[in-house]
Order: sequence, then structure tokens, then C-alpha cells
Amino acid sequence: MVAVGATMSPRSRAVKTPQDATDIDDAPEGERSAAGRLLHRLGLKPRKRLGQHFLVSPGVLERIAEAADVGPDDTVVEIGPGLGALTEVLVRRAGNVVALELDDELAEALKRVYANQPHVSILHGDAMKTEIDKLAPDTKPYKLVATLPYYIATAIVRRFLEAKHKPNVIVVTVQREVAKSMAAPEGQMGLLGVATQFYGKPQIMSLVKPGSFYPPPKVTSAVLRIDVHPSPPVQVSSEEGFFTLVRAGFSAPRKQLKGVLSHALIVASGEVEGVLDAVGVDPKRRAETLTLEEWAALHRAGEAAGWQL
Repeated sequence: MVAVGATMSPRSRAVKTPQDATDIDDAPEGERSAAGRLLHRLGLKPRKRLGQHFLVSPGVLERIAEAADVGPDDTVVEIGPGLGALTEVLVRRAGNVVALELDDELAEALKRVYANQPHVSILHGDAMKTEIDKLAPDTKPYKLVATLPYYIATAIVRRFLEAKHKPNVIVVTVQREVAKSMAAPEGQMGLLGVATQFYGKPQIMSLVKPGSFYPPPKVTSAVLRIDVHPSPPVQVSSEEGFFTLVRAGFSAPRKQLKGVLSHALIVASGEVEGVLDAVGVDPKRRAETLTLEEWAALHRAGEAAGWQL
């Protein structure tokens, strides 16, 4: 097997900022055809149940590596290498690459491709179950770089953000709407935005057209970078309790916080109003308008009031 990336001519491009991020050109038809021919030679087809859409555009692949600032001193963990197109780019740039593939046939094929490259490890396993320390020892910093299946992308990102041994940087290709939710500005943050920005600073680097994949998905994707905080930007006594409160607040996101929290936490409406007033949050506000600092202050006040968080 030859990785798809081995047939491509890299086209290095500067990483765009969120202000000027636009769609990256579709992959030329020849590159999508090469992916199809490779799958045919292997007797394989994209597996819908695994959400397989293989990224084959050279420009996008190079941009992902650039967005992660991958260099020779880096250990990179790649989730879902698929046909190995992004893997090939990472292998050229990084000191060590560990790729975890759920599809057993593709994992075995990639193992053969990289059998003689000691700085590359191909593992077969589930990203939601494999111990992170098996991918990167807990004494070693690493970067997570991946093109993730849409159906499980947020769960994988959350797992690595919440892990004891977190990556320093995460760069992932996800559905555009998911990336926008993760990187939402203050005043517009939903539950996913709070859950992401508690652990890191997200930034949309560029957008990716469906034609950059084989087979093309029905939606536009985005390259998202998250610079992971060494510690959360707000201090809370319990992350679990903090997110219990946040989830309660977003249980009815279009309604006012006073009524939503009272119903979700089974606390008297007057008591909720008093706690909100005490931390300077108008009881009529909605959950999406709160900042991380306001959520943290509300968590502290709720704990002090005896809320079950």
C-alpha cells in the first residue's frame, strides 16, 4: 500500500486568520480518483458507520500541519489516519507520529507502509477507549492533529481536553457549525463553547469544501486550532460540579436563567434569584450570555448556598 499522500504534490500556504478565513479549493479530481483506486485495490469501501470521508486535498493537508506548527521536536498523535494522507505530511515534519485507526484493515495496511520508519507508530483501537498514555507517555508533551468523523468529533475533542495528560495543541478538521460553536465569542457561547473554552482557546483557521474529501460529505468543514490552557482560566472547586451547573443552565437555553436553574436543580425560584443577584447576574438573562467568569462565580455561590452540584 502507498499512502494517498505519497501521490500528492504539497502546496504550502500561509495559515489564514479567523477574519479572512475562506474555503480552501476542492481537491483536483485526480486526487479524489487516486483515493478511490487505492480503496479498490485494497478491496475496501468507505464505511458509513465509521463516518469515513478521506481528506485528500494537498493544500488542506499542508495547512493542517501548518496550523499545528508541527516541527521536528514534536510528538504528534493522529486520530483516524484513514488512507494515510495526513499521516504522510505529519511524518515529514514531526519527530514522532502515533496514529490510532479504528478500521482494522486500514490500520494493518498503514503498519506495512511505515514498518521501516521507527519514528512512526500505527495502532489499531478506538479513540474513545484507548488509554491516552499509550499514545503519548504522561511525561511527554504532544499535539493532537486529526480529521475527525463528524459523528464523534466533539466527544473525542472533549475526551482529550478533559484528560489528565492533555495535548498542548489540538488541530482538528470538524464540521463548520461545530467549529463555530466551539469558538463562539463571549455572549454567544452555547454549552459546547463553554466546555471547549474552559480548557483552551479555540480559533478557526480555515474552511474546507466538501470536494476536498473522498467521498465528499454534504457539509463544509473547518480546520480548528485549540491552544490548551495549562490550567483553566477560571478557578472552580470541582470541574464536575461546574459542568453540572452549566448543563443545568443550558437545559432550556431560550429561557431565563432564574426559571431554568430552579427547575433543573430543584431549588426554590427565590433562592436562585438571590444567588444570581449576589454575583451580579440578571436573573432574566439567558445561559448563552454568561462569560466563563460569571459561570465560575455562580458555581461558587451555588455551592455556598448548598446547591447539589
